[in-house]
Amino acid sequence: MRVLVACESSGTVRDAFGARGHDAWSCDLLPGERPGQHYQADLCKVIGMGWELVIAHPPCTYLSSSGLHWNSRRPERAAQTADALDFVRRIMAADVPRLAIENPIGCISTQIRRPDQIIQPWQYGHDGSKATCLWLRGLPPLVPTDTVLPRLVDGRPRWGNQTDSGQNRLGPSPTRWRERSRTYQGIANAMATQWGGA
Repeated sequence: MRVLVACESSGTVRDAFGARGHDAWSCDLLPGERPGQHYQADLCKVIGMGWELVIAHPPCTYLSSSGLHWNSRRPERAAQTADALDFVRRIMAADVPRLAIENPIGCISTQIRRPDQIIQPWQYGHDGSKATCLWLRGLPPLVPTDTVLPRLVDGRPRWGNQTDSGQNRLGPSPTRWRERSRTYQGIANAMATQWGGA
């Protein structure tokens, strides 16, 4: 199957599909982080190239709930959120038979439509919590593959990527956005295994 993993520079999902024999490509404005089939280009220039499956990870900076609170304090962000939503709408309108859009909980759910599924890394073999929405077309929901139980802190579940208060352990840094946006390998493998034959 011809697979495009959009807005991915890490190659994680692309390589999971490639390992299963698919003609998988990634596309991002950034260069690829590792060798592999990668378009360093605007997604709108390659999305119409006859893909059978597109998995898109639109940038979440102006879409996720964790960043939307800044819109009231910095008015220019509201326009950037509107642009980000337009980008998601263009992806949703793409002429591809199978489509998945991945993003954290945020305004796609309220401004466009609710997700078809919300998944967690701990459902796919990782000691991590990160609620991730999936908007699907022509694909079944992902089935969890390997549940990792949390530790309990004052009766509340906490995973390895969280502090005891529930915050993400990654402190501020120039590369924090990149580290937090990476797809967990267990989720990438589930996508390739379960959607690769869909």
